[in-house]
Amino acid sequence: MSVLGGTLEFEKPLVRIEREIAELEALQAETQRDHSAEIRELRATLESLTRKTYANLTPWETVLVARHPRRPVIRDYIDRCVKDFCELAGDRCFGNDKAIVTGFGRIGGLKVLIVGHDKGRDTKEKIERHFGCPHPEGYRKALLKMKLAEKFKLPVVSIIDTQGAYPGDKAEERGISQAIAVNLMEMSRLRVPIVCVVIGEGGSGGALGIGVGDRLAMFEHSYYSVITPEGCAAILWKTAAQAPQAAKALKLTARELKKLNLVDDVLPEPLGGGHRNPDAMAEVFEKYVTETLRDLKRVRIDTLLKRRYERLRNMGSFFESLSARKRTERRSTTKRSTGTPTLRLAMPSTSRKANGTTG
Repeated sequence: MSVLGGTLEFEKPLVRIEREIAELEALQAETQRDHSAEIRELRATLESLTRKTYANLTPWETVLVARHPRRPVIRDYIDRCVKDFCELAGDRCFGNDKAIVTGFGRIGGLKVLIVGHDKGRDTKEKIERHFGCPHPEGYRKALLKMKLAEKFKLPVVSIIDTQGAYPGDKAEERGISQAIAVNLMEMSRLRVPIVCVVIGEGGSGGALGIGVGDRLAMFEHSYYSVITPEGCAAILWKTAAQAPQAAKALKLTARELKKLNLVDDVLPEPLGGGHRNPDAMAEVFEKYVTETLRDLKRVRIDTLLKRRYERLRNMGSFFESLSARKRTERRSTTKRSTGTPTLRLAMPSTSRKANGTTG
């Protein structure tokens, strides 16, 4: 359970207790004196404090946990969950973007295509992979391999873990916006089941570029947002120092997004976060993907596509306070009683046949 490397600020009390336990265990081995009662008491205190700490994380602290340097990345899941993995590279257009991994393999005995962001483990790998921020060729590679999976009727498992698409001028020159937009359109009508899981960070269009599917799940200490907290703070307050306030306003935690019906499932993490027990994270991931794919494979593909479309169209909920709702109702009642015409807006019917009209 120890995570002495890469300690977060709010984890320091936990690390102090871990050190006390380690020192007592070393002393017991050296002197042969029995300190088991003290060690048991410290372990109970550590477990209680860890549980309390992680049950009350702020949104910003959740972001920090999602970015923890020892949090499992896609290669950890592939090594633990995917058998016979065969990586596929290149987009047949420009090059091979290492920030996106694609390949065939087996999860829980099911043949699947794996698509996901790769942040890398050490500094060298992180630089090669642009810290998990893909270029256009990464998204084109992902789509090309998904089309190959569609040809062989194999489901797609998308593993999301990025702060966003690469923001440099070269990515813009090569059409990053178009690449993401094309992926959104093509994934929405891909004729195979798609399961998406956010394992760490889910930032902006970088995440959406491989994030359209039939089920979207998040680990409980991951985040999913239209922009990173630092980016939001830089726009609104002109300083990234307001990132904690931005994180709170963005409603980016799994719990908040589940309330808004933007994610389907929240996956549990081991006590103290995934960086403390990568094996447990991989076990939860494998079980969820296997069970979900088995459910989706029972559905006719035309029905699956219809449900996927309806799911996308129904996104966009919001909550209104009771007082605001009452004020709105009073205004509507007043307008009707005075004969004041009210403006009514209606979305085009999704079942209307294409006839050149949109009203």
